[in-house]
Parts: sequence; C-alpha cells; structure tokens
Amino acid sequence: MPKVQETILEIDLKALKHNFEYLKSKLKNGTQFLAVVKAFAYGNDAEEIATYLQNLNIDYFAVAYANEGAALRKAGVTKPILVLHTLAVNFDVILENCLEPSLYNAKILSEFIDFAENENQKAYPIHIKFNTGLNRLGFSESDSGYIVEKIKTTQSIKVKSLFSHLAASEDLNEKVFTLNQIHSFKSIANNFSKAIGYQPILHMSNTSGVLNYPEAHLDMVRCGIGLYGFGNSKKESANLKPIASLKTVISQIHHIKKGASVGYNRAFKNKDTLIKTATLPLGHADGISRIYGNNKGFVTINGKKAPIIGNVCMDMIMVNITHIDCKEGDEVTVFDGKTTTAEVLAEGAGTISYELITGISQRVKRVVLK
Repeated sequence: MPKVQETILEIDLKALKHNFEYLKSKLKNGTQFLAVVKAFAYGNDAEEIATYLQNLNIDYFAVAYANEGAALRKAGVTKPILVLHTLAVNFDVILENCLEPSLYNAKILSEFIDFAENENQKAYPIHIKFNTGLNRLGFSESDSGYIVEKIKTTQSIKVKSLFSHLAASEDLNEKVFTLNQIHSFKSIANNFSKAIGYQPILHMSNTSGVLNYPEAHLDMVRCGIGLYGFGNSKKESANLKPIASLKTVISQIHHIKKGASVGYNRAFKNKDTLIKTATLPLGHADGISRIYGNNKGFVTINGKKAPIIGNVCMDMIMVNITHIDCKEGDEVTVFDGKTTTAEVLAEGAGTISYELITGISQRVKRVVLK
C-alpha cells in the first residue's frame, strides 16, 4: 500500500469475503443470503461491495431507497434488489431498474397495485413486511385479510417474500421477546401463504439473528453489519474482520504554551507547562462527529493513542501528541481492523459502530484493496 498522503477509507475485500463465508457457515444448505448494502454499504462503497459479493454468488441485495438500487444497477449488479423503504414518488425508478418494493401499509400497497396495473405489469415481484414488535414499518397481523383480498383482485403483482425484523436479537436479555417475534411471524406467514395459495420466501433474521437464533433463519437471512466486520458482541466480533480502515496524515504540529487554548470556543485550555498538538485533515464534515471531541475520541500515531482535544471542527481535528515521537506528514489511524476498531472508538464516545461507519462522508477518498 502506498504511503497515505490524505484522508482515505481503505476497504479490504478479503475481509469482506471472510465475513460472508463465516456468516454463511452458520446457515443450513439452501438458506438464501441477502446482503444489506444500504447507506453506501454502511459507509463503505456499495457498488464495489455489491459487485464483489455478486461474484461470490450471493442471492439477494437490499437497499433502503430506490435510488440506491438504481445506482447498483448502473454499476452492473444483476441480482434481485429489495427496496426496504419504498416511497410512492420512486415507483418509476423501481420499475425502470427492476427493483423489488417492500410494501408495508395499506396506502403503499394500494398505490403500487394501481401503478403496476397502469403500467400493464404482470406478477411484478413485491415483498410484504409485517411488524412483529419493532414498531417501525410493517402491516399488523390483523391486516392479513385485507392484503390477501387486494392481492387476489389483481394480476399485476405477486408476493416474492414475507418478512419481518427482529428488534433485539443481539440482546439475550430480551430472548423471550425475540422468541415471541419469531413465533408470531411464523404463524402470520403460515396463514398468509395458505390464503394466497403459494409459498413466498420467508425471512426475518439480521446479523444477530443469524448468530443467536438459528430457528429464525427460515428461507433467507439478511446481513448488514456482520458483513462489514461487527457481530454486536465481543465474542462474535472476534470471529469477524472489520473491512474498513480510516486513515489520515498530520498536517501541522503546534507547541501550545501554558494558558493557551486550542480550537473553537477555547474548549481546550492548556494547564501544563508545554504540550504538543497535531492538526489532522478530517472533521465532522467527514463523519467524525463533535461527540468525539474533548478527549472522548482518539487516533493512533506510530502505535500510540493521541486523544482529540478541543471541539471537532468541520474539516479538522487536533490531537495531543506530547508523548509521541512523530512529524508532519506521518500517517494517522482513526480506526481499522487491528489496533482500534470503529466499535471501540464509538463505544468510547457513547455511540455505536453503525453510526460512526455510516457517517463517513462521501468526500473521503475510498481505496479498495482487492
């Protein structure tokens, strides 16, 4: 790898393959694997990652919104793509790109049927989402009769899958709740399938569901965070490899006298005789939120931790390097899969890895290690 000269996000496809194969090893033969690549593949590079996974013979992809799916099609992804949060304004994009909408309430179901009929569609694949406890999106069990009636009155659509979402599969203290969700969805799906006269694909397991609840694997599983190297527990994270490393360089070094301050609002004031700081070219516009300022976050320089001091700026952060032998131009690691993972950095600031990695700005250069 060439010397780092600017802020970059390295993406390791070998680590991605390892995670895919590890998660797939937990499934019985025949269980399909859906990769969740929404939000730029959790802040990485959706097109590179989806193309790579397609070559590994993945079965399905999922995105949050239709335009994300359209970008994958433009990049050459041909596998089925489920749109998890369908909006009526994007029906044209869905049809033009052969995307498959999740329909989750009476309004969106009725509107999509009308759209499909107006476009002379026959058996267009749709996915019906049921809410079993997350209370975010989804039909309730009592809506089943209405959905079946709507489906039977049109030939424009066909149910490709029924699915739900586990709310707390990573928290074994909520095992009773999760088992109730699984039981509820199986009951709903069984009755629904009998009513429509054919068997759609059934799925409800996320990464933690794959790892903790084999009884919920069903016909297909949906993995997001696990593919990117995090297992929602220290035990499982140890079996996975974070695929992304955020690196930058030292732009300038300052010597801060006693009583002098660093950054906006003078949030850091030096009480020591003399300290040394380094200014780095990344900030909250790059995804390093202000919550990491004032010693809550840190970077690694030449193997040593350098705490972030003062407030995080839009384009820069300052770190304390008094105890580190380094110079301007030296490489800096914010997070990686070895010394400090995004999970560790996020926990120190009271948040989660999802928020940190998905927040890495698109202005940060992506470097894909193939």
